[in-house]
Amino acid sequence: MGLLDNQVAIITGAAGGIGREVAKLFAAEGASLVLSDLGCARDGSGGDPSPVRAVVESINSQGGQAAGHAKSVSNPDTAAELVELATSRYGQLDILVNAAGIIQDRKLERLEAAAWGAVLSTQLSGTFYCTQAATIAMKKNGGRIVNTTSISGLIGNYGQANFAAADAGVHGLTRTSSIELQRHGIRVNAVAPLAKTRMTEDLPMFKKVDSMRAEHVAPGYLYFASELSEGVTGSVLGIAGGRLSVFRITESGGRFKDADEGVWSAAEIADNWASIGKP
Repeated sequence: MGLLDNQVAIITGAAGGIGREVAKLFAAEGASLVLSDLGCARDGSGGDPSPVRAVVESINSQGGQAAGHAKSVSNPDTAAELVELATSRYGQLDILVNAAGIIQDRKLERLEAAAWGAVLSTQLSGTFYCTQAATIAMKKNGGRIVNTTSISGLIGNYGQANFAAADAGVHGLTRTSSIELQRHGIRVNAVAPLAKTRMTEDLPMFKKVDSMRAEHVAPGYLYFASELSEGVTGSVLGIAGGRLSVFRITESGGRFKDADEGVWSAAEIADNWASIGKP
């Protein structure tokens, strides 16, 4: 028995890196799959259906069930087509994994509007479109949505204003949708992976590192997609090689002012900054 027997999953960004490893693992655990990938370059340019077709053929040749789709998730029509493909081919939709992403790193002052928009359209808008379309199909019987955010999106990173903003938005979308959809039996969580893939392999930190691979990350998506995570929603799981962590936003203990009807002056904020920030 597999953890995902009789389950149907859509996986975006499924032709390479983390998405491909998630697809392979889900297939091994019994899921029927709709795999989406434009087959573009890292920066989002171009398109080639052969990479996602190769993953589909590999899974099917090993006795699994997979169908492919090679359009950009930055177009809302793609989300509707993916859900239609899943429900018409397999009769249901139980799981959505949002793993599609591109990268166009620039320092802030050199970041063109096109590079800003392209990354946000794929990572943030694409996640929203697919989540919205999947929600409509899942509302009757429940389901699981697993998003992809990043360390950059949670704490920031040099030269990645667009990437960080998009993934910070994915975090906010994950939190809000988990609140809204809980009453429908839909759990929404996210993974913040740190792995050596086509997107990251040229980063200095990965030059001599082979211990943080996509294979390390895929089981986190399986955990959230399966009944093993029953009762868990709105969480962000960090995965970096063999290290797992949970990201949380915390608020300091703060300071309260009684005088002057509770109105702080800027000078008072400066004088009390250290104590305001204490846990």
